[in-house]
Amino acid sequence: MAAITASMVAELRARTDAPMMECKKALTEADGDMTRAEEILRVKLGNKAGKAASRVTAEGVITASTQGEAGALVEVNCETDFVSKNDAFLAFANALAALVVEHKPADVAALSALPLSLESFGPTVEDVRKGLIGKIGENMTIRRFQRYQGAGQLAHYLHGTRIGVMVAFDGDAVAAKDVAMHIAAMKPVALSSADVPADLIAKERKIATEKAAESGKPADIVGKMVEGSVQKYLKEVSLLDQVFVKAADGKQTVGAMLKDKATALKGFTLYVVGEGIEKKVDDFAAEVAAQVAAAKGQ
Repeated sequence: MAAITASMVAELRARTDAPMMECKKALTEADGDMTRAEEILRVKLGNKAGKAASRVTAEGVITASTQGEAGALVEVNCETDFVSKNDAFLAFANALAALVVEHKPADVAALSALPLSLESFGPTVEDVRKGLIGKIGENMTIRRFQRYQGAGQLAHYLHGTRIGVMVAFDGDAVAAKDVAMHIAAMKPVALSSADVPADLIAKERKIATEKAAESGKPADIVGKMVEGSVQKYLKEVSLLDQVFVKAADGKQTVGAMLKDKATALKGFTLYVVGEGIEKKVDDFAAEVAAQVAAAKGQ
C-alpha cells in the first residue's frame, strides 16, 4: 500500500476542489495513483470534482500574430507570474509569434534557430532566450506554437496574456471573433462531437459506467444512463453543440449562430498558459522542519 502524504492530498484537492478527507480516501482507494483518485472523486462527487481541472500552475504568456491569411499562436513559459509581466519577456514572446508567421518553422527547434536580436542579445532566438535568462534570472522556455495559412480567413482573441484562441473561417469576421471569445470562455475540446478524441470519450464512459453502476438499477437502465452521460459530455465539449455565450435566448448553439451568419468554421486552436504542466508543489511544513533540524545540527 502506497504511503499517502499530506502533499499528495493537497495536490488532489487543488485539482478537484473536493474536501480533504474525501481526497485522502480516494488516494487510499487508488493506492496513491493521482489520476485514478481523481476519477474516483468524479464518480462520487460528480462534476464538482472536475472544477479545478482548468487551473494551471506554470506561468508564461500566449501571444498571437496575423499577416493576411497567415497567423500563429505561441506559448512561452517562465517560472513566476512576475516575470510573465516583464517587458523584455513580453517583447520576446511577441517577436516569436511574428517569426512563426514569417518563417514557417517546423517545430520549436527550428524556431529557436531563426535569426533574432533583442535586448542586445542574438543573433538567434536561442541566443536571445539564454541572454534573457541570464539578465532576468529566471528560466524560460518556448513551449509550443500553431501556425495557420491557406485555411481561409483568420480571427484571434487573447484574454489577457493567459488564454489565446485562433480560428480559421469563411464568412463574417465579427461572428468569427465572437466564436473565438466563446472558445476562450467555454474551452471546447473539439469542433464537433465527431472530432472529440477517442481517449477522452473512453475516459468519460468509464466514469459514467462506474457512477451508473452505483445506482443499483437494472443493467438496461444503467446502459441508457451511461449513453446519456456520454452524449451530454459530447455536447458540452463540442464547439458547434455548445450554447453560444452571447445567445439572446440562452439556447442558440454556436453552430446555429454561425449558420445564421453564413459563416463556416474550419478549425480552431486554444492555448491556456501552463495547461497540462505540473508545477512542483512545495511541502512548506516539511521544508520548515528540515530547516529547523539543520539549524539544530549546526
